[in-house]
Amino acid sequence: MDAGTTGRARLVLLGALAPVVWGTTYVVTTELLPPDRPMTASLLRALPAGLLLLALTRQLPPAAWWGRLAVLALLNFGAFFPLLFLGAYRLPGGLAAVVGSAQPLVAAALLWTAFRQRTPLPRLLWAVAAVAGVAVAVLGGRWCWTPSGWRPPWRAPP
Repeated sequence: MDAGTTGRARLVLLGALAPVVWGTTYVVTTELLPPDRPMTASLLRALPAGLLLLALTRQLPPAAWWGRLAVLALLNFGAFFPLLFLGAYRLPGGLAAVVGSAQPLVAAALLWTAFRQRTPLPRLLWAVAAVAGVAVAVLGGRWCWTPSGWRPPWRAPP
């Protein structure tokens, strides 16, 4: 194997690492983190990465960036992560799987909206079939909608 092929394989593996790590969010949240603590879960997710980046770069960002960083931090870590973990706590695993399987349809809609790029009909039909298949496989029982999310019938209301 030459250096170009090795570098490409390393790049592909590195690119595959992000979805694998991101995909563990639901399992880690529901099985390993303290229940119903989205802010704690957000802190445990964001702080180690931030400290690692600070340790690797060993410098603070320029002063001109501090306002921008505050807005980004508020939107990403202050709003998105707590809502992500709240959703992981409240959403049943089956429904999370169905929502995750609908991502190709969301991507097709975004491609159409942003670039007017059509997704071929067979691909759309396969994406719909995949969502339906996942829904049939994992959804079952009676789930109740509460103001804070879905609740299985065996859990008492909060």
